[in-house]
Amino acid sequence: MKKMFAILLAAAMLFAFAACGKKEGDTPVAAETMLVYASGDYTRINPAIDEHGEINILLFNGLTAHDGSNDVAPALAERWDYDADTYTYTFHMVKDAKWHDGEAVTADDVKFTIEAIMDPANESENAPNFEDVEEITVIDAHTVAFRLAAPNVAFLDYMTMAVLPRHLLEGEDMQTGDFFRNPVGTGPYKLERWDEGQAITLVKNEDYFKGAANIDKIVFKIVEDDTAKALQLRSGELDLALLTPKDAESFADNAAYTVYNMKTSDYRGIMFNFANDYWTKNRDVIPAICYGIDRQAIVDSVLRGHGTVAYGPLQRNIYNNEDVEQYTYDPEKAEQALIDIGCEKGADGFYYRDGEKIAFTCNCRAGDQARIDIANAAAQQLRAVGIDMTVEIPAVIDWSKQMAFLIGWGSPFDADDHTYKVFGAGKGANYSGYSNDDVDAYLTAARRTDDPAVRAAAYAKFQSALASDPPYAFICYIDADYVATAALKGIAPDTVMGHHGVGIFWNVTEWQLA
Repeated sequence: MKKMFAILLAAAMLFAFAACGKKEGDTPVAAETMLVYASGDYTRINPAIDEHGEINILLFNGLTAHDGSNDVAPALAERWDYDADTYTYTFHMVKDAKWHDGEAVTADDVKFTIEAIMDPANESENAPNFEDVEEITVIDAHTVAFRLAAPNVAFLDYMTMAVLPRHLLEGEDMQTGDFFRNPVGTGPYKLERWDEGQAITLVKNEDYFKGAANIDKIVFKIVEDDTAKALQLRSGELDLALLTPKDAESFADNAAYTVYNMKTSDYRGIMFNFANDYWTKNRDVIPAICYGIDRQAIVDSVLRGHGTVAYGPLQRNIYNNEDVEQYTYDPEKAEQALIDIGCEKGADGFYYRDGEKIAFTCNCRAGDQARIDIANAAAQQLRAVGIDMTVEIPAVIDWSKQMAFLIGWGSPFDADDHTYKVFGAGKGANYSGYSNDDVDAYLTAARRTDDPAVRAAAYAKFQSALASDPPYAFICYIDADYVATAALKGIAPDTVMGHHGVGIFWNVTEWQLA
């Protein structure tokens, strides 16, 4: 009895203290809001070296940004000037931006970041975006100028590159430094905790120079498997996830969720590894592969209509050229192309050249079920025309030794982005080892002018050259099927997403979670 009384007394005292601490008319403290997003895993957060990290835009800012129409907008730079005679861009930065550790952001940080990307020792796949930069001049603490060797009309797009803190990174290894596990940025959110392989927790930056976000915390929960994302969204463990078309459809009639079927510039195709000896001998087989894939059937069956047939890298761009060889599905043409290069059909239904079967292996990453399904569907179609493609899902991708890979690329921004550095010989994101002098010449000509007519002509020729000598067997563009709890408001549904559906967080500070 005494014990019970003591408990009741303690409870009463706590209530009294709480009552004394609350004054009449005080506004109730709002509950903390937390958004849980299904993310792939990160081994580091390094926007200078790596691409397509959805988390980057929450932690960092560039001098420029992209708005909901994917046009260039101010960010750390409030304005800029361009001197056409000297190819010089001068950026005038905001003066109230601070790093998450409280230090001021300066032009020295900008110079440090871009020079780090340009340094070949750092092996950044973003380096081709800045190869025209001849000189970076810090004019004062908030003004920085870039003099280019030649015009580059995409330069303002590339200045969306996240700026990194010189005071924390100078002298550090840009590949393995501890900073990239404990990043400090300027963005609307800052790192609170990183539980390896489990989750990355971000808390809003109350001092964000553009104004604090509405949602208090965003958790990037690591969910690699596509099926698991749908299950966890349904169970309430997730608030937002990019799902496969099939899984997204299962939420369509559930009022507790909102389904966003968003267009993307994100394409899939079979990337041939030209560093592999097989393609040195059999590069002329690639047109037959292209004709042998029924792209529309893959869009209908694998993507359930959530996408479109692909024939090139610029179909979501104003400079797309429809008048190129699109390799429309034609099994007879595929087989004739094999016969024309001296292949003979064997009793097993496959074609052979000099006694060697026309056969290759295409790798896929584990966990990306849509990509795996696309590859398996293409393999089945190719076997029907006498080409023996097999699909493997290795634990580790050996980029140098593999024969082919089910690749994905795409940019909703300037046409130079993800063409110049993906198809240009020796460029940072050219993982196929593709090389074509005409392609290089047309891509260079297109980035050197801001005249839309001249650019259109150059990109038309680029696409024709690419179709005549295919680096990939393009297959499809994939819609980004995001599913969110209905309590989440503010997602811009008409913005065209990038590779892997990246870009949905562009206006995250405006989001609200009821």
